[in-house]
Amino acid sequence: MASNPAQVTGRQLVPFAALSATYFAHIGFFNPYLPLWLKELGLPIVVISLSVFASPLKAEDFINVLTGGTSGVYYPLGVALSNIYGKAVPGSKPSVQATKASVENLNLLQAGRGEIAFTLGDALSQAWTGVADAGFATKLDKLRGVAAIYPNYVQIVASAESGIKTLADLKGKRISVGAPKSGTELNARAILAAAGLTYNDFAKVEYLAFAESVDLMKNRQLDVTLQSAGLGVASIKDLATSLEIIVVPVPADIVKKVGDAAYVPAVIPANTYKGQTNDVPGVAIGNFLVTHSGVSADLVYKMTKSMYDNLADLQAAHVAAKAIKPETALVGMPIPLH
Repeated sequence: MASNPAQVTGRQLVPFAALSATYFAHIGFFNPYLPLWLKELGLPIVVISLSVFASPLKAEDFINVLTGGTSGVYYPLGVALSNIYGKAVPGSKPSVQATKASVENLNLLQAGRGEIAFTLGDALSQAWTGVADAGFATKLDKLRGVAAIYPNYVQIVASAESGIKTLADLKGKRISVGAPKSGTELNARAILAAAGLTYNDFAKVEYLAFAESVDLMKNRQLDVTLQSAGLGVASIKDLATSLEIIVVPVPADIVKKVGDAAYVPAVIPANTYKGQTNDVPGVAIGNFLVTHSGVSADLVYKMTKSMYDNLADLQAAHVAAKAIKPETALVGMPIPLH
């Protein structure tokens, strides 16, 4: 991975007005982590300074970007971010790590084994409070927010020959729910429970990454896969070119029964996938970029600013990045900002 060999030494004075656009948004003054003096400004859009003085950038800052499976959306966006950092952050040495996504990413950040990571909003909330059943033995108190990015859609896709058309039809079928304790698997538990289903209601439950799930469906070893990802995810596109698919609707009343504000009704537009000719009701969950308290404010600033300065590069990597906007950077952020 190419990187800029230039070195920055000493301390740099960063003018307040020049601080990153990442930390402004229509916040409505309801974010509990904003200081009182900031709320009292009375402005609908606020530029938030984390530090007037930037910390010195080391001669070589390692930036490990924690993503997800290579067939998902996190990975190509992580590669694009890494390329941006290599060009825009002087002295940096970026790398990309494929992972099991949200839950693993957050635990790695807590352990200091990454600098920035992708995660689903519900997993992030559970990590901050320490929900053991979700994969967080204790509160991950070192996590710090960077930005809200784009929504994930919980996409339940069945083979047409399985006869599945509704959530009720899933009973007795063979399903893959994502890697164990991944963000996708947490979403699967929530949606299926809201629909009155448990894993015991299925003939077979596999805990597989997106690409592996698709391979088994192609081989007629699975009937349905549940994948939490941006619209147009490569794995489902691949599946739709190999066999006729049904995108299973998730009605709004089921979304409400989840009982978590992170889950909101959404629509998977017609023609998102081959053979999907109608809009399909679904459910969306926000994605976030997160870091940890051990990463310097200066590096977080540079990573964030370079991302917003190069949105076209992210959009070229995946269409989901079109939803990344500085004015929504704080929407739904469930943890303190860095």
